[in-house]
Amino acid sequence: MAGHSQFKNIMYRKGAQDKKRAKEFARLTREIMVAARSGLPEIDKNPRLRGAVQAARAANMPKDNIERAIKKVAGGDDDTSFDEMRYEGYGPGGVAVIVEALTDNRNRTASEVRAAFSKNGGTLGETNSVAFMFDRVGIIVYPAESASADDMFEAAVDSGASNVNSTSDSHEISCEPDDFSDVRDALTDRFGDPREANLIWQAKNLIPLGEDEAQTLFKLLEALDESDDVQRVSANFDIAEDVMTRLTA
Repeated sequence: MAGHSQFKNIMYRKGAQDKKRAKEFARLTREIMVAARSGLPEIDKNPRLRGAVQAARAANMPKDNIERAIKKVAGGDDDTSFDEMRYEGYGPGGVAVIVEALTDNRNRTASEVRAAFSKNGGTLGETNSVAFMFDRVGIIVYPAESASADDMFEAAVDSGASNVNSTSDSHEISCEPDDFSDVRDALTDRFGDPREANLIWQAKNLIPLGEDEAQTLFKLLEALDESDDVQRVSANFDIAEDVMTRLTA
């Protein structure tokens, strides 16, 4: 299987710009707290919390921030309850969009997501209206210097991964969702914390966009990014290199 391009083709990652780092840390903190509440607030006994902490470390979140978030849950200092929500719809050019959120106010989040779609050439649909166009996949990414391609392939296969795609920049390991925690933990034990480790929605097919459609789609993604409740956005678009160059110039 081929790997996926995390910026251009599949996932518009939140907090990619330095000016959004504080907002990204807030979202990572929310995920850590939700993960800590989902089981014991101890990293070595809670796989989801372990993954949330790894994601925070990969984003260079200060250690004190991570520990503070866990202690809030362990000490009962914060009783805010967050619900995991998923919204689906279509963006410009018929691009399928999946929005994942953690919210303490469903009405507020639904209103913000709906407004982002309606104001930027999109249409919010029902649950599962576009999910069939994606596969749920575990993705773990290491810098190329972490290991040789052969060593990474051997370790990934031994851990239960389904595919490894190594390039001059990185090693991208994919696996089934049920195997994600075991694969991530086995690779972490051998190579240290990954650059990225997430369960993602990976598009089965990509929709090519022209410059005007791409520009409108980016406005939709940016509008979704403005919501503190939105954790991740996945979409099945493909933009040619020359179009991307003009849009980012």
